[in-house]
Amino acid sequence: MNTIIIDDEEMARAIIEQLTIQNKNLTLNAQFSDAIQAIKYLNQNHVDLIFLDIHMPTFSGFDLIQTLKDPPKIILTTSDRNFAIEAFEYECIIDYLVKPIGKDRFDKAVNKALAFSNPILSNLENKNRKEPDQDLYINIDRRLIKINFPSIYLIEAKGDYILIKTEGKNYTVHSTLKKIEEKLPKDLFLKVHRSFIINIKKIIDIEDNSVLIKKDVIPVSRSNRPELMKRLNLL
Repeated sequence: MNTIIIDDEEMARAIIEQLTIQNKNLTLNAQFSDAIQAIKYLNQNHVDLIFLDIHMPTFSGFDLIQTLKDPPKIILTTSDRNFAIEAFEYECIIDYLVKPIGKDRFDKAVNKALAFSNPILSNLENKNRKEPDQDLYINIDRRLIKINFPSIYLIEAKGDYILIKTEGKNYTVHSTLKKIEEKLPKDLFLKVHRSFIINIKKIIDIEDNSVLIKKDVIPVSRSNRPELMKRLNLL
């Protein structure tokens, strides 16, 4: 993919440049410290992907996006986590990288861009993807009890045990939050705190750094809040 970098920080551009060069799917065509110069380039050249900083003097990354009639795919690069909600209001933005950017996270974002750019490849991946399990079996008093995933609204860590709360009944199981997290469908559940996993479809209310599910008020850690906001269908 033809790629450009737009960032007013020289060190940030240098790091993204090296990550871009190391990724065989990217061709770095140009880099800019000034958004206005980048717009002039974009008006005359085809670009598949932009690594775009949000905070730049006089002209922000969001300002740049709004000037483009048909923007390419964009991966935001920023030191500020607070714009995650606003970022995903733009269809062209496919990922949000927080500086400092590591290679694994960078490559994951590029793979998202590739999937968006190649619908045939994306469809093949979807066909080959195994259908997720809809049920979980837990061991209670030597009995295997089946729990339907959508019925679970909250999972809480309690020492060497976890408490699974469902619409019909609660279960205490000898396990860890990490172990059950690996078995849960990612589109339905989210770890919002080191001690809690919630079913995001069961959220009643969100206030400050907590969510209300049923009658439980669950804390949301600062590091997990952006992902929670991204997963919500906001108006």
